[in-house]
Amino acid sequence: MEIVKTCGLKKYFGNGDYEVRALDGVDLSVNEGEFIAVVGSSGSGKTTLLNMLGGLDEPTEGKIYIRGQRFQGMNREAKTIFRRRNVGFVFQQFNLVPVLNVYENIVLPLRLDGQCPDEEFLERIVSLLKIREKLEQMPAALSGGQQQRAAIARALCMRPAIILADEPTGNLDSRSSMEVASLLKTCVWQFNQTVITVTHDEEMAQMADRILPMEDGRIREGG
Repeated sequence: MEIVKTCGLKKYFGNGDYEVRALDGVDLSVNEGEFIAVVGSSGSGKTTLLNMLGGLDEPTEGKIYIRGQRFQGMNREAKTIFRRRNVGFVFQQFNLVPVLNVYENIVLPLRLDGQCPDEEFLERIVSLLKIREKLEQMPAALSGGQQQRAAIARALCMRPAIILADEPTGNLDSRSSMEVASLLKTCVWQFNQTVITVTHDEEMAQMADRILPMEDGRIREGG
């Protein structure tokens, strides 16, 4: 089942001699349960593509469909609700709320959406990610790898259409990087979760079902 689709996606900055084509006609199809790694040099368009898919920025041209629904053109409130329910984010900086404990951080998207946590599903998530014993702790008491596991749990708790991970191992040591990469892959298997990650980590990229190499705002042929 196709979960993500883009058609002729473009993002241009500036104009004339100063025009930068961050995305220059990206056609992409991602099926449910795929683990996709987007790779390429700095400035190739990787993060811009992730921002477009997550509704964090508007394309200059083209269409994006998530679960068959086009969310461009929605008003701000509708887009926020759609994004919260359909897109999970995992960032390099973890972005946990420092004044909330781990459990409160994980369920925050549900609380913002007026939902009660599915405690049985949550138990499966935190057990898989091996942070069950950390739920009452504050983020500052955790290692970087544990904080990233909490961030992954937060992204999973809404059962989103896709998880977008932007350099999720960028702030971790090599051992923690491999653990986080393996856990993301396991989440794909266990929960049939679709994951699209931008990474410079070659070992993480090799775990993906498909690698999309980007160059000059386009997906290279064969990607």
